Amino acid sequence: MRDVFDRAAGSYDRINAVLSLGTGAWYRRHALLQAGLRPGMRMLDVAVGTGLVAREAVRILSRTEDVIGLDLSAGMLGVARRSLPIPLIQARAEALPLADASVDFISMGYALRHVTDLAVLFAEFGRVLRPGGRVLVLEIAKPESRLAYALAKAYVGVIVPGLSRLGGADSGMMMRYYWDTIEACVPPAEIMRHLRESGLEQVGCETSVRIFRAYSAQRA
Repeated sequence: MRDVFDRAAGSYDRINAVLSLGTGAWYRRHALLQAGLRPGMRMLDVAVGTGLVAREAVRILSRTEDVIGLDLSAGMLGVARRSLPIPLIQARAEALPLADASVDFISMGYALRHVTDLAVLFAEFGRVLRPGGRVLVLEIAKPESRLAYALAKAYVGVIVPGLSRLGGADSGMMMRYYWDTIEACVPPAEIMRHLRESGLEQVGCETSVRIFRAYSAQRA
């Protein structure tokens, strides 16, 4: 998995812009604000990638030192480092190298389906969150209807790679990997169950365009 993201890091932002039809930045900022991110907080962006979520967080918090980015992919971190002057850490999401109760907000954008043990992951989230701290997990869910499934598969597997190539980015490998993980993704109800079982409270989920999910929770 790490090799896929290392190889795609240089063109990842262009691929994402095509995948989100140019609305990604607005959606990420809106989701962060809805989940309770406010100036004065200290935030950890897990699976920071090239920094798409972290950039919107910096705009909200106004201080680069208040956002920490963490990712396993050296390639992704290298791209993020060029344009995002925040602390960046290479580490696994299931073993966060942060002290207990050290952040107010944790975000994770479209990487949950790459995690093998949600119980361990969410336990780590609860450990590093301060009392009252918030969690936001952005993810894609497998479409439920046959029509939505067929449309999503065509969009991710055919349209996005085609448009990305026109923009100079080869997204074929990345989109194939994305679709494989979307097909095998954990159902929303199970994600919410794991959030609750980790001790987090006020667990909720907002849906956009039937497949985009924003899960939120709070430490007591």
